[in-house]
Amino acid sequence: MAINLSTKNIPPYLKIVLAVVPSVILVILFIVLIYSPKNSKIKSLNESIAKLDNEIASSEVKVRKLNKLRAENVRLKEKLAELQEQLPEEKEVSSLLKQITDLGLKSGLEILLWRPEAREPDPAGVYVEIPVKVTVIGGYHNLGVFFSHISQIKRIVNISDIKIGIKIGSHTAKGGIQLVKADFTASTFSAVGESEKAPAPKKRVKR
Repeated sequence: MAINLSTKNIPPYLKIVLAVVPSVILVILFIVLIYSPKNSKIKSLNESIAKLDNEIASSEVKVRKLNKLRAENVRLKEKLAELQEQLPEEKEVSSLLKQITDLGLKSGLEILLWRPEAREPDPAGVYVEIPVKVTVIGGYHNLGVFFSHISQIKRIVNISDIKIGIKIGSHTAKGGIQLVKADFTASTFSAVGESEKAPAPKKRVKR
C-alpha cells in the first residue's frame, strides 16, 4: 500500500509546529551542550579572577607594610646605635672620666677634688649611674667654657648639685681676674652588659 507524503493534506497549524520544532530542538541542544558548560566555565573563571585580584591586593598591602616595617627597623637600629654611643660600656667609662678631667684643665680650671661616689644601678638593670664629686677653682668664664665643653660630649654627662662661691682673696683692686670655687656632681652612665645582668630567679615547682 502506498503512503501519501503530500503536505497538502496537513493542517496549517501542524505545518507551523513541524517548522518550529527543529529550531527549538537546536536551541535546546545549543543551551544544554554548549551555552551551559561555557557559562559555568566563564562563571568559574570569573570567580578565580576575583579571588586572584583579592590575593594580589592583599599581597600589595603586605608588601607596603613590609617596606614600612623594614624602614622602621632601620630607624630603630640607627636610634639604638645613637643611644649606645651616648651610653658607654663599663670599660669605656674610665676614658670618659679622663676626658672630663682633661676638659677641665683645658678650660683653665684647677681641679681640687675628683672623688668617685658609690654607683647607683638602675632598678630595671639597664644602666648604672656613676657619680663623681668635683671641686674646681677658676674664673667665671673658664667655668662656663668647661660646662660648654661638657654639653658637646656625645656621651651622657649630667652636671648637678652645683654650688659656686667666690674664692677669698682672688680679686684685686686693680681689676684682676676674680676666681670662683665650684662644687658639683658629674654623673655619667654605663650600659649593663648581658653577662653582668642578674639571672632571673628560678620558679619553684610546687609538689
